[in-house]
Amino acid sequence: MPKVEYRVYVVELSKKVFTENRKFREANPQFNGVLECLYVGMTSKSPKERFEQHKNGALSKKGYNLSSSIVKKYGLYLRGSLYNHIPPFSTRAEALKMEKILALELRRKRYAVWFN
Repeated sequence: MPKVEYRVYVVELSKKVFTENRKFREANPQFNGVLECLYVGMTSKSPKERFEQHKNGALSKKGYNLSSSIVKKYGLYLRGSLYNHIPPFSTRAEALKMEKILALELRRKRYAVWFN
């Protein structure tokens, strides 16, 4: 069985998310409207496959929704320049930790960021 690798990825969101989604707005008081709105996630798939799952509203075998409603509604495209430098991780826990680190780093740079 091939070894599973986990990757962190970034999706650019439409700026409409900031005006239309109260929770997103409240999570990003530092946002000044100049930079982009972003979603930071983690996946065992390729970032491209994961983005397609979000946009298509994919369901798991048990019928659970696999897509973030924010990415499904507002996701525009992957922002490789913000994550390609991060190597894959061998555990889900490491990837989740990096997802949070990257999201908070981007917020400090004044992007508006959503992550789980």
